[in-house]
Amino acid sequence: MEEFDKIAISSRIRLARNVDGLKFYTKLDSEIDASYITNAVTKTLEKFDYFSLIKLSNCSLNECNAMFERHLISKELIENKDISSLAISEDGKVIVMVNEEDHIREQCIENGFNLYKPYRRLTKIDDEILSSLPIAFDKELGFITASPSNLGTGMRASVMLFLPALEMQNKIEQLFKSAKENQLTIRGIYGEGSNAKGSLYQISNQGSLGYSEDEIIDKVSQFIYDVISEEKSSREEILTEKYETVKDKIMRAYGILTNCYYLEEDEMISLLALIKFGDALGFLQILDDEKFMKLFYEGTKANLQEIFDFFQIEKENIIRSEYISKEIKHLVQRREK
Repeated sequence: MEEFDKIAISSRIRLARNVDGLKFYTKLDSEIDASYITNAVTKTLEKFDYFSLIKLSNCSLNECNAMFERHLISKELIENKDISSLAISEDGKVIVMVNEEDHIREQCIENGFNLYKPYRRLTKIDDEILSSLPIAFDKELGFITASPSNLGTGMRASVMLFLPALEMQNKIEQLFKSAKENQLTIRGIYGEGSNAKGSLYQISNQGSLGYSEDEIIDKVSQFIYDVISEEKSSREEILTEKYETVKDKIMRAYGILTNCYYLEEDEMISLLALIKFGDALGFLQILDDEKFMKLFYEGTKANLQEIFDFFQIEKENIIRSEYISKEIKHLVQRREK
C-alpha cells in the first residue's frame, strides 16, 4: 500500500443533506432559517466530543481563504460567509459545512487510498444528523439536493491522485475520456471548476442517483486501481526511456527551491510536484511526507499571511521563496540512484 500512497494522496467521502421544508441556501427566507440549521447541526454534533464550531462571520476573508487553500472549506461557503459555518474535528479530517450549496455538507478525508475508511467514520456522523433533523428525502429521487448530480445517496466519493508520469507521457487526455465513459469526473486540486496544478487530480463519481453507497465506492475504487496501474507503468517507462532528462528536470527543481530569491505560487506548486516525483523515482528522499505535503498550501498566499504576522504583500514572492527554501532544506535530501 505504501507504493499506492505515493500516487493516491487522499480519499474523501462527502454527503449532501438538506432540511425538509426550507429553501436552499441561496433562497433562504431569513437569517432565522440559517440560524436554525446551524443551531440544529451544532446541537447534534455535541454528541461527539471532538468538534469545534467556526462561524465564518467571525473570520476575516484571509482566514477563510486560508481554510479554502487547505481544502477545509469550499468557495460557496466563503461566498455565503455571513450565515455559514463549519464544524471541524480535532484531527481536521471530518468537516461539516453548514449553509453551503446545500444546508449541510459532511465530509471526511483520510490519507492514502481507502474510500471505505472515511465512509465508515462519516456514517456515524450522518446517522446522528438523519435521526436528529428532518432531512429532505424522496422515495424515488433519494436525498433532495441543490444540484441534480447529488440526488440519490447525496454522496461524492473522490480520490486525489498524483499523476506526473501520465502528464509527461501525454496520457491525461485519454484519462479524461476514460473517466467520462465510466460516468466519473476529473477535477483539479481545488475541486469543481479548478484546474490541475502540481500533477494533482481529483477523480470522483459523476452522479449518485440509482446507486447505493457501496456501489459508488466500488465503482470509483476500481477505476482508481486502473489509473494507479497506468501511472506505475508510465513511471517505469520514464525511468527506462527518459532517465537523464527527467533526473535533470527534478534536480533543477530542487536547486531552484533551495536557492531562489523570488518564487511565485504556481511555480512553487509545479516545483514541489517535481520534488515529490523525484522521491518516487529515487532521485531524492523526502524525510517527512506529511510535512512536505503541507508546503503545497503553506506556501499559498492566504496561508503565508497567516504564518507571518507582519506580512508585506509586495514581498509575497520573496517571503514564499525564503520559507519554502528553508523547509525544503530540512525535509529533502539528495540521493544517487
